[in-house]
Formats: sequence, structure tokens, C-alpha cells
Amino acid sequence: MVRVMARKPLSHRILTCDMPELMVFSGDPAINISDTVFGFLDDESPESIGVNFCVENEEEDDEEKEDSENVEDNQFWETQHQLLQGILYRTTTLESQIRSITKETVKEAKLQSEINGICTCRKTADDGCRNCLMKEVCSRLQIAGFNSAICKSKWKSSPDIPSGEHTFIDVIDSSNPKKGEIRVIIELNFRAEFEMARACEEYNRLVKCLPEVFVGKIERLLSLIKILCAAAKKCMKEKKMHIGPWRKQKYMQAKWLKTRERMAAKLPSSTVVDEYFSRPPRPRASMLTVDLLENIPNLHLTAVEVV
Repeated sequence: MVRVMARKPLSHRILTCDMPELMVFSGDPAINISDTVFGFLDDESPESIGVNFCVENEEEDDEEKEDSENVEDNQFWETQHQLLQGILYRTTTLESQIRSITKETVKEAKLQSEINGICTCRKTADDGCRNCLMKEVCSRLQIAGFNSAICKSKWKSSPDIPSGEHTFIDVIDSSNPKKGEIRVIIELNFRAEFEMARACEEYNRLVKCLPEVFVGKIERLLSLIKILCAAAKKCMKEKKMHIGPWRKQKYMQAKWLKTRERMAAKLPSSTVVDEYFSRPPRPRASMLTVDLLENIPNLHLTAVEVV
């Protein structure tokens, strides 16, 4: 019996490279090569491939961004350190003279305080009373011929910073008319003014470079304040903490710029002190006791017996 072969419509024909068309029996189901050859693409659809590709790109971008931020942070701290060192190493003859007298006075005052255990104002102080120390430094500078005074700055609160006050020493030099008036600031606790409790290691490294006693022109001081306040802001941002208003640049500048009073130190000179202690002691006598025999020699008294 001859088997009848049916011709399938074009939609059911399967074309190959070797055969123009492949005949199938009417009883057999049609085979779609695309389902068998490209079926593995169903497991990884274009959408899933695109998502995976985006996730990998985001992770790489995050790593590159983090590396870039680390490089920028290192460059920032290194730049701040170099700027700080450059400012501290610069000095003038006037600043050097004032600095020498100030350091010598502070050293002597601390040594005297350690020996006596108390300050000249009779207050116990390991490193000397700050007020007395400022007076002593100011007095020594005046003796050396400098126009020195103790200054008190005071400022009101504003939307940016709270109110406050501060005391320090300054020297005004007008010896050179061409340069004009030069103002030199003396801060006895300079390093402590910038110390922070929860600072990062890089910020503490900057603060350690600061001198304990600062002597420098006002322009030099303002440059240091700008560097340190920028570093403090960066430090708090890295630690994700809010920076206090008393750490802002405007507040720190007010300490040495908002001067309301300039008081010259008035300490007794050594001559006056020596004269006071060299005075002969005054004779002490009671008004009720009188030497009658010396004042009235002819007066004779008769002894009376008491019964």
C-alpha cells in the first residue's frame, strides 16, 4: 500500500541549509529548531542580563568612587599640613624678639610656680595662673620697650555664632612709618584653642604641629585659623558629626579681632617692692602704757600696803 504524503503549508515547513525544504508526515508534530537551539536564552532573558550588567557596573562605580574619595582626602590633609608648616616657619625680626621674651618669661613663671606651689596671686596652679602669667609677660615686654597690653575681646551672638569673650596679649609696633602699624598677637594657650575631643587622626596631627604659645602677626594668625577651621569641618564631615558653632571660622576669628578693651599691665616695680620691705618697723606701744618715770623724773610714789 502506497503511503500518502501530505504537503504542509509554508508556515509548518522547516527550512535547512542543505535541503530547500523538509517534508514531514501529516501524523508527526512539527519541530521548531528555534525552540531547541535557542531555548537556553529563555533562562537568561535580555531583561535579567541587563539588570546583572547594571548591578556590576554600579559596584565598580562605587569602588572607583570610594578610591577617588580616599585619594582626595589624602591630598586634602597633606595640603593642609604643608600650608600649616609653611606659615609657622615664616617669621620676622619683630616676631622673633617678642617670641624670645615671651618664652623666657613663661619658662621662669612655670619654674617659680613649681618651686612655690602657688601663683603670685596665692592661687594653687601647676602651670601658673593664666591671668598672672599674662600680666608678667606684658610687663616684661613693656620693660623691653614694646607697646604691649592685655586685650579683652567681646562679641554678641548672631545667627551663625554664639556670644563670647576672650583675653590675650598684643603688641603694636609703629616704628616703621612705611610699613605702618603692625599688630602682633600673643596667645599663651594657642594649641588648646583648637583641640577637639572626638577628632580624627589627621586633624590631631595638624593640631600637634601648633605651638603651645603663639607669637605672630595678625595676618599670620588669620591664615592659621582658616586652615584649622577647614580641617575641623572636614573632620566632622568624615565622622558624620555636626560641627559646633564655636568651631566655626567666624567664631575663632572673633576671639582676636573683636577687641573692646586694651589694658596695659600695671605691676609694682622691683624698686618699689624692695623699698617697701626695707622700711624699718614702726614702734608698737599701747596708748594705755606710759613710762611716767622717764617723762616725769621728779615724781616719787609711796608704796601703799593693801590690807
